[in-house]
Amino acid sequence: MVYQMKNTEAKVILVHPSLVNTAIAAAKEANISRDRLFQFSETVNPIKNGVKDWSNGLLTSVQESHSYQWPEFHGDEAAKTIATINYSSGTTGLPKGVCVSHRNVMANVLQSMAIRGVLQRHSADTAPPQRWIGFLPLYHVYGQMYTIIVAAKMQVPVYVMKKFVYEDFLRVIQDHKITNLHVAPPIMVMLGKRPETAKYDLSSVKAITCGAAPLSRKLQNEVSQKLGVTVQQGWGMTEVTSAAMHVPGGLTDDTGSVGVLDPNCECKLLDDDGKEVADGEPGEIYIRSPNVTMGYWKNEEATRETMLPDGWLRTGDIAVARGDWFWIVDRKKELIKVNALQVAPAELEAALLEHDGIADAAVVGMTIDDEEFPRAYVVLKENAQQGNSQVTPAEIQEWLKPRVAKHKWLTGGVVVVDEVPKSPSGKILRKVMREWAKRDAAKIQGGRAKL
Repeated sequence: MVYQMKNTEAKVILVHPSLVNTAIAAAKEANISRDRLFQFSETVNPIKNGVKDWSNGLLTSVQESHSYQWPEFHGDEAAKTIATINYSSGTTGLPKGVCVSHRNVMANVLQSMAIRGVLQRHSADTAPPQRWIGFLPLYHVYGQMYTIIVAAKMQVPVYVMKKFVYEDFLRVIQDHKITNLHVAPPIMVMLGKRPETAKYDLSSVKAITCGAAPLSRKLQNEVSQKLGVTVQQGWGMTEVTSAAMHVPGGLTDDTGSVGVLDPNCECKLLDDDGKEVADGEPGEIYIRSPNVTMGYWKNEEATRETMLPDGWLRTGDIAVARGDWFWIVDRKKELIKVNALQVAPAELEAALLEHDGIADAAVVGMTIDDEEFPRAYVVLKENAQQGNSQVTPAEIQEWLKPRVAKHKWLTGGVVVVDEVPKSPSGKILRKVMREWAKRDAAKIQGGRAKL
């Protein structure tokens, strides 16, 4: 919070009344005066530790508001005027502020709406009514785009949760007959594997869109069959405003694909030498489209590295294309090199989730004596945590061997943990995982030295 306050040079900070003291402490560290903080909630709040309610001092008078004229942006002005600064996930370092223009926002809204309805046999006037649930963080592009902007454009009511609690989530779906879910993979894991799911009537749900992180084909189809719904994946990132690929609305996919390019998007997959790869071969995604954002706030070096002069965005994601359809392999910087062969953590994580005793998993490379080894950190299901359980790190290693190529074996070991660290949007915090692996490698090397 302090970093983002400093980085944006925020003029005003809105804070929920329950977090006033936290905001005061952060603002002090960021050298921001208390009179720039305002409480913001659904009710008018009394002054708390010198922080006023936003209606007291931030808002103009009713008379002035009636005469206010919203500025209208056209053409280049819309493309060059920042609408919001959204911060990248920061799973590998400090988050970067991504400058999203007004043109970016409207382009991506229209792209998302078009691809969702491309094969639907109804018009906007005849479409069946939808009800959505809002639980994704609204400071994240995924929640921001769908919960706030697309929903408003489509006139869809959204039932917003103040805090995500899984059973409350299920109860809201049941009580308010939610029709569409926009989720990240951790929610899919819960829907597919947690016993509470069966206690609630989720029959109103017709479709689930999953994004923000890789989702295995097996888990996608498991949830689809369990709930009797269509599960569609998409691909995006903060630097494309929200999304650039979707499975078109009206189609059912069970292959784990993230779909096809959204309207007005261009894509090429390049190898390490900058050459386009053949159909079916993995390559880094480069995107050029009106939803590619302006660059990074106060970070020209990162902008030059990522936003190329001819308009192409270098994404860092590795994908395979077959015809017009795409499948995500993993982040380029997260690939593990084993004897010069690439190992995608997402592939091993998906395989591990097929184990009956594993609830969640994360895989990272562990380096010992300049060699890299795949190492898994797993969360066991409750029944696998019992004293008489046969699920052990050694058993998991042996279970995986016949399911993957030899260079993908978990030669770095398996560690049972209470929880896999993830961002609010559901991405595994690879930076934390690498620190764990680095710590464990030091212990292993220290043990060898003593011998």
